[in-house]
Amino acid sequence: MEYESTDSRMGALIAGLALGAVIGAGIALLTAPESGRKTRRRLRKTTGRLTSGAGDRWDEFAEDVKGRVDDAISAAAKRLPGR
Repeated sequence: MEYESTDSRMGALIAGLALGAVIGAGIALLTAPESGRKTRRRLRKTTGRLTSGAGDRWDEFAEDVKGRVDDAISAAAKRLPGR
């Protein structure tokens, strides 16, 4: 039986929290007592900022994961007999 690593569980938790925050912000903006035009404009601006920030964080996370995988592969290769 395999268990997920703490890092992958933490990443999933953070991703879930971020998604919940985005959905909650969208619902709050849609139910705000402003005109539809103002609300849509605010929603577009907010979505653009969140998307940009999430993309940057995702790139950083991907680089971190790649580095850890490379380190694990190197460590495993060193333990192989005949190396």
